[in-house]
Amino acid sequence: MPIQKKYNYLLFGNPVHHSKSPIIYKYFSHNTGLMFDYNIKQVENNMFSNVVLEFFKTYGQGANVTVPFKEEAYKLSHIVTRRAQMTHSVNVLKKLKNNIILGDNTDGIGCLYDLNRLNFIHMNQKILLIGAGGAARGIIPNLLSLNCSIDIVNRTFSRALHVASYFKKFGFIKAIRIDDLKVLNYHVVINATSAGIHQECSFFLDNTIFYPERTVFYDLFYDDKLTPFLQWYQDHGGIYYADGIGMLVSQAAYSFYLWNGIFPNVQSVINLLNKNKKYFCE
Repeated sequence: MPIQKKYNYLLFGNPVHHSKSPIIYKYFSHNTGLMFDYNIKQVENNMFSNVVLEFFKTYGQGANVTVPFKEEAYKLSHIVTRRAQMTHSVNVLKKLKNNIILGDNTDGIGCLYDLNRLNFIHMNQKILLIGAGGAARGIIPNLLSLNCSIDIVNRTFSRALHVASYFKKFGFIKAIRIDDLKVLNYHVVINATSAGIHQECSFFLDNTIFYPERTVFYDLFYDDKLTPFLQWYQDHGGIYYADGIGMLVSQAAYSFYLWNGIFPNVQSVINLLNKNKKYFCE
């Protein structure tokens, strides 16, 4: 029996040691029968390009990229997909022939996959997006592709204005001021800022009201317990919510597909990671 080729993938970021990606890809290996090494590497901020290029020059076939290197990965790529071009951000790299590096962004499609899986999003809905950083930029085009309208809010209003101005060519998006958020009259509220992880998620929520029976809260970030953002929502009567673990698995599945042409079973991996969690969705 011929020996199966073993592939080598790395996750680059800083910090990166908390990542669940190695667990996710281990499950993907079991599900698909493909053998590969998937490891993590924390990189100093001024060393990213050198380390990545050396990885691909030697034994690397593919890589994931997390904060704070997604924009730098975009610049490093020799060619990029349309998804990456739209966001100027790359979270997955693949070595092609002649050492050409392809950059793609699977964050947005992974987020949309998870929102659809949860039945949290539909065409023509109103969305409130909290945050105007890289995480927000990565998902905006996919949300706009459903003809949804987006209000974007950020602690620094000028940054929200800048993001809204950049993406308005793809659909209806506008920046709003925090002080104008008195009632969250939205179908979906998405947290795209890590402030909640640092116990700062209530920078505007304390003075707002929402409708628990028709407002879904979704946090791009995840934890082994409820994130502070989702805890606030639950404490105020919310019943439809999820953190970003499903998005993490889904974007990884699209990365895996880019590398190998096989789309792994997403739901089974999410179930394993969420076995001690409880989400409510219809």
